[in-house]
Amino acid sequence: MSQTELGAPTPKRGRPGYDREQVLAVAVKVFNEHGYDATSVADLTAALGLTKSALYHHFDSKSAILELALNDALDGLEQVVDDAEARHPLASDRLRAIVRGAVHVLIAKLPSVTLLLRVRGNSEVETTALRRRRDFDQRVTAILAEAQSEGLIRDDVDAAVATRLIFGMINSVVEWYRPGGPVDPDELGEDILRVTLDGLQSR
Repeated sequence: MSQTELGAPTPKRGRPGYDREQVLAVAVKVFNEHGYDATSVADLTAALGLTKSALYHHFDSKSAILELALNDALDGLEQVVDDAEARHPLASDRLRAIVRGAVHVLIAKLPSVTLLLRVRGNSEVETTALRRRRDFDQRVTAILAEAQSEGLIRDDVDAAVATRLIFGMINSVVEWYRPGGPVDPDELGEDILRVTLDGLQSR
């Protein structure tokens, strides 16, 4: 005879729990909607429907959530440059691969990249993220300058300025791109290449 038949209480079905990735996704959404500094732990627990102790089961602090989200975005962008450098001997080909790859990372990790682009250096976690962003920009600028020395990219535009213009266009995607919308994510990278790098080709 089963325990239920003996009169043992049937376990109650509670609200489904969150795993670490789900907590992260909701928290980043709240940060992007209200701003990281303006978001309290109480705001996060309210959005998740969790107690503070349940939230702290997954993350030690609000800043730990921020750090993981920023690292997710930065790791993806840095990997794009690593892969381009490993696969393409010509700097101009590396540059094209970086533009395509950065657009792919932005779309695949849209919430965390959006958060990265909005940090202002108000904490140690944010200043570390900004330093990594600068390092990324410097790596891309060096590749663009090398493409100029190859004679494949015009050299009458400063390499650092060109890098800022290219990534200004890429980063603007976070403000208007909507997953599932009419813009083909695969074609978007090609569109940005046509508008940016094609205009930088030597003539």
